[in-house]
Amino acid sequence: MRCAHWRRLPLDLAREARGKSASGCVDSAVQCQLSAHESGEHYGFIDDPEYGTAWWLRWCGTEVGLVVLPDCPVVGPGPDGEGCCLFADHAEQHTWEEARPVEEAPCIS
Repeated sequence: MRCAHWRRLPLDLAREARGKSASGCVDSAVQCQLSAHESGEHYGFIDDPEYGTAWWLRWCGTEVGLVVLPDCPVVGPGPDGEGCCLFADHAEQHTWEEARPVEEAPCIS
């Protein structure tokens, strides 16, 4: 389960991120992408500036800043292993390990 914490980007950081974004578009608020947690640092995805890295909004209490972090290199099991969508050395689960809702089987009559 993903962390439920959200954070609005301060205007100065939003301008900085927009200026460095390939698309020039940045969300005004981000949700922490880590597994559910209450304390410590939170990380919201901003943009992919170049292959192998991503911009993240990092916050802890009142401290907030933009950071560029390398992508997590871990891939899920199996021949079509899904890549983790977080950053290298993140805590807790990889994104492909999160519990997903079970899809209901179609009703056959």
